[in-house]
Amino acid sequence: MNSLYIFNPDFFLTVEKVMVVLAVVVFIALQYFKAGYGYLRAKGWGPMIDNKLGWVLMEIPVLVVTLLIYVYASGWERLTGTVLVSFLTVHYIQRSLIYPFMMRGKSRIPVTVVLMGAVFNVINAYLISGWIFVLAPEDRYTLSWLCTPQFIIGALIFIFGMVVNLHSDYIIRHLRKPGDTKHYIPRGGMFRYVSSANYFGEITEWFGFAILTWSLPGAIFCIWTFANLAPRANSLYEKYTKEFGEEFTSLKRKRLIPFIY
Repeated sequence: MNSLYIFNPDFFLTVEKVMVVLAVVVFIALQYFKAGYGYLRAKGWGPMIDNKLGWVLMEIPVLVVTLLIYVYASGWERLTGTVLVSFLTVHYIQRSLIYPFMMRGKSRIPVTVVLMGAVFNVINAYLISGWIFVLAPEDRYTLSWLCTPQFIIGALIFIFGMVVNLHSDYIIRHLRKPGDTKHYIPRGGMFRYVSSANYFGEITEWFGFAILTWSLPGAIFCIWTFANLAPRANSLYEKYTKEFGEEFTSLKRKRLIPFIY
């Protein structure tokens, strides 16, 4: 099955190690360079394209790569593997085929951000699907895995994180009435506790996914999500503080993790 070089265990492990190192580099770099999209949109990131198109192009590679590996490895013969990867695909179906078309306004996103996101998503989907369907030991993901504490706890955490993420996105989308261009402080839901509730939800999702797969690729995805979103959450907190002053700081919210950070 792993006749393709990309599924050579040594090559696969090398990619995993490189991704861990890059996650650290990205985390440090984002302390100084703010990702130029959304509320933090800024000049200096090069050509821009329509936000909806950009999100589709950036997120859909996960579905494409996952499907290719699923077909290559005859994934339908692995019921447990299919269940595990369904958590990934449900998230990215929503993220690439539903979420972009629910966006309001006519925002634009830098092509560089789209390309970097797409490359990461290709590698991430390769690691997760490659592990689950090709490189995991034959006796790893049997049907009994679906009854293990790892799967049950991880699935519950993932579902909680996804609910938080979707609800937080809903709150953000409805901050403005049609035609309004002002900025507002998100309120309600997990925004009672953190200023970046949507990011908290997404990190929680992938923390749950790392647990339910109990795998290094799952852990790497969670690490990457935190490395990417934690600095952005800090930047958003600072921007809210600068723009709204005491109106925001009096809410005494944390940046990303309730009661902690």
